[in-house]
Amino acid sequence: MPKRVLPRCRYTGKGWRPLAARARAWQLYRRFQCSGSVKTAGPDAADSARTAGHVFGRQAPPFFRRGTKLLVPPSEFSNPVKAPTPDETVASSRLPVTLRALRHRNFQLFFSGQLISLVGTWMQNIAQSWLVYRLTGSSLLLGAVGFAAQIPVFLIAPLGGTTADRHNRHRVVIGTQVSSMVLAFILAGLTLTKTVQVWHIFVLASLLGVVNAFDIPARQSFLVDMVGKDDLMNAIALNSSMFNGARIVGPAIAGVLVAGIGEGWCFFANAVSYIAVIIGLLLMRVETPRKLAAAGSQLQHMLEGFQFVKRTGPIRTLLLLLGLVSLVAMPYSVLMPVFADRILKGGARGLGILMGATGVGALLGALTLASRSGLQGLGKWIAISCGGFGVSLILFSFSRNFWLSTALLVPVGFCMMLEMSSSNTLIQAMVPDELRGRVMAVYSMMFMGMAPFGALMAGALADRVGAAVTVALGAIACVGGAILFGMRLPNLRVEARQLILAQASAGGEPSQGMTTRVVD
Repeated sequence: MPKRVLPRCRYTGKGWRPLAARARAWQLYRRFQCSGSVKTAGPDAADSARTAGHVFGRQAPPFFRRGTKLLVPPSEFSNPVKAPTPDETVASSRLPVTLRALRHRNFQLFFSGQLISLVGTWMQNIAQSWLVYRLTGSSLLLGAVGFAAQIPVFLIAPLGGTTADRHNRHRVVIGTQVSSMVLAFILAGLTLTKTVQVWHIFVLASLLGVVNAFDIPARQSFLVDMVGKDDLMNAIALNSSMFNGARIVGPAIAGVLVAGIGEGWCFFANAVSYIAVIIGLLLMRVETPRKLAAAGSQLQHMLEGFQFVKRTGPIRTLLLLLGLVSLVAMPYSVLMPVFADRILKGGARGLGILMGATGVGALLGALTLASRSGLQGLGKWIAISCGGFGVSLILFSFSRNFWLSTALLVPVGFCMMLEMSSSNTLIQAMVPDELRGRVMAVYSMMFMGMAPFGALMAGALADRVGAAVTVALGAIACVGGAILFGMRLPNLRVEARQLILAQASAGGEPSQGMTTRVVD
């Protein structure tokens, strides 16, 4: 009996378009499934059925026969990929590509709660910087507070990574959010009663850093538990979009509140905002991950994560670039109160506007990444965005006009977020599930852990040569790092592609972007 001939095109409402090979494979499977009996298939039906089962997230047919010959043994499909729920299927059909991760109920709850909480977080960040500057007037102490808030991430993040791999990430994230809420209430109480002192801010900032050392690896690893690997890149991009959308709103509100009624109410609003994200987390229905770290000591687990990063060239290079940017370029935000007050004469409202402009650019960068549906070309994006970040900062450091400086901060935020989120996406695509928490702990060390050293250096250097020169020097180093990364990129492509394909195959969810060049 001849093989069934399948149509090569389909009508999409926008014209006739060719069917991809995998779509034809799924169509082949559906025809055999709906027929209600075993049909004769061509010699390539087995491979087509297997491909359809993996790509579309459904169980492929148990076997196909050609006459009486068994082409695919039943054991081939003994561990099918979990099918999407009806709610997720309906939701995905109604959502644009940019928002496809929101078809998952758990991510919807996470997204809505975090959106409210992050607005409060940015309000506290701006208000705390302004409070320290108002109490001391010192650029050095501004950098010192930043150091105290972020150095615990560098020191304790490996322990947080092993915790994320060995324990339920859902519960770890709930615990960190409750702890952050308590610290925000304490700071609000001290400020509103006018008993706050600089050492109080140092202590509370350090304790919040300890909480973040556990929160960041667990929260980054928790994304894949909520959405799966197919929508992981989109979830990372939407998470960054939410973070930077809050960066636009939070500083603007903080600038008005600080100028009008003081910093204490910003801290109180942040504490209350944590209630939203805690409620969202408690409403989730999350399955325990199938792979947790094997038995062993905490030290063995931490060393295993560091060894994996050390021997994996693409991940090691991405993290080194990330650490360089965090060390020399990111401290510009610590010096922003100096730019707003002394250089641009904008005061507290001006600080809110400047930080909001950075947030606009970062939001655009995150949405740009969210609109992508594959990993191809992210390597070039990282190199170009890192260089663009440095060039934009150089121009900003020489500007003395408030609105010109505000405009220059838009590409600063855009390039910064594109580089950070693209690096996060590639790293998570290459790392095994059982090491995800520990590798994201190293990511946290490079992203936030290097920042305190940069903040301290920037504060000390700004006291001697000025904030503008300090920012310009860091930006030049950032451009140099981008050039070196671009030169190394051709040597990293092959290994990166192999890692991504290996993890996609292990998860049983190869996406369309996995079958071509993934780092370009």
